[in-house]
Amino acid sequence: MCLAVSAKYGDVPSMDILVWSELPTGAGLGSSAAYAVCLAAALLTACGAISCPLKEGESTARWTEEELTLINSWAFQGERVIHGNPSGVDNAVGTWGGALRYQSGKITPLKRVPMLRILLTNTKVPRSTKVLVAGVKEKVLKFPAIMNPVLDSIDAISQECQSVLEAMPANPSPEHYPVLEELFDINQHHLNVLGVGHPSLDRLCRVTASHGLHSKLTGAGGGGCGITLLRPDTSPLAVEAAKRDLCACGFECWETNMGAPGVTLHSSSSLNAQVLHALSES
Repeated sequence: MCLAVSAKYGDVPSMDILVWSELPTGAGLGSSAAYAVCLAAALLTACGAISCPLKEGESTARWTEEELTLINSWAFQGERVIHGNPSGVDNAVGTWGGALRYQSGKITPLKRVPMLRILLTNTKVPRSTKVLVAGVKEKVLKFPAIMNPVLDSIDAISQECQSVLEAMPANPSPEHYPVLEELFDINQHHLNVLGVGHPSLDRLCRVTASHGLHSKLTGAGGGGCGITLLRPDTSPLAVEAAKRDLCACGFECWETNMGAPGVTLHSSSSLNAQVLHALSES
């Protein structure tokens, strides 16, 4: 990427690139895309292909829509180096943030989506996306009359979820969360029918359900990670109890948010002590 950017926009100046990440690799969380997006933004900024949007006194800044499109196109090339034939979803959401709808190769950013609290759990069970996708394709070919309606139902779940998410910022109501929880549950059952579930994910769902929480797999399935929806009024004690029980299963948990901003330029003063220490140690 560095050589290609230099060839197109002029030499990238000599530099040291330090990378720090909280994202576990190989867990279906788009860590490679996050890396590619940040690398593309850094290289394009360094050689002047895009502006440096950070003004004096600002802690963070984002690029223009046109510049983000350029960052995304180069990040996609980075993903091709890593994965061969990626969908482009991970680098797109890493670039623009928020939420995206992906259907038949078309990526559409969703407008006005809320920030959702989630518990992210890594089962630490390795899986192969390629093998899982092949398994789903085989089932669909073997039982088309059974599996195609399941896929149609998953599409309907996505559309219903999109409608709820887009309605939430304008009309924040506690009634939206039970709907999202039901959609989580139905979707997880459908994914098990498709064959991308795993006993570790079933266990994750049982553990969180015992605390009144709702979970589903994320990424390719077959292990990897699951997400648990946390309502705004979910008590810290319930979250800590769920995390304790999940860690007792050998899993790893983080409390985080969905719908965060995409790639952002930070001043050093905006970075927390943990990040600054990690970078200074590199």
